Amino acid sequence: MIHNRDPLAARLAAVHERIHTAEQRFGRAPGSVALLAVSKTRSADELRACAALGQRSFGENYLQEALGKIAQLADLPIEWHFIGPIQSNKCRDIAAHFDWVHSVDRLKIARLLNDHRPANRTPLNICIQVNVSGEASKSGCSLADLPTLAEAAATLPQLRLRGLMAIPAPAESFAAQAQPLRRLREAFEDLQQRGHLLDTLSMGMSDDLEAAIAEGSTLVRIGTALFGPRSYPQAG
Repeated sequence: MIHNRDPLAARLAAVHERIHTAEQRFGRAPGSVALLAVSKTRSADELRACAALGQRSFGENYLQEALGKIAQLADLPIEWHFIGPIQSNKCRDIAAHFDWVHSVDRLKIARLLNDHRPANRTPLNICIQVNVSGEASKSGCSLADLPTLAEAAATLPQLRLRGLMAIPAPAESFAAQAQPLRRLREAFEDLQQRGHLLDTLSMGMSDDLEAAIAEGSTLVRIGTALFGPRSYPQAG
């Protein structure tokens, strides 16, 4: 039973209900869509509370912030996902401390992650980030370059190419949300037909979760709907 005095538990339950309802509505198998809790700007205590409610996978955007939380929560069986833009000088720490990376967008980054992955750890699970909306300001491989990058990444022994990720431009209507997500799913299916053993479509956030599940997402990245609105420092 969920009590009002535990808003995190209520929000987590509400997100799971949204996922379950969308699975039913769009003919997806029950439990086929997993939840990644996007925990950037959230404290280690908030993550610990969320983990106590059964959430295991957490996604972080900022490396230094994430490393502090990873150290503080080392006693918990958390699966850590890096989902932010990647600079070359961050690859060593990302490869050493994360289980998944969703934001591989060029071969240079894939090679650095491979080279820095500790030999005593299993291969690093990666998704290629695709710029499905063609936004100049967004990270991501182009759809045209995707097959070549996937082919090269799949040969790196310390990486395991699991799928694709996208952050489409915000859209108001369901149809407008679904359009770029459909492009990602079609690219995913094309790579599967080329022989890649992919199982992960990382797409869908708090505002477009339903459209993403309709279009085949297997992992939705939810922050605001789970933890509440973020409070960023005011600009001076």
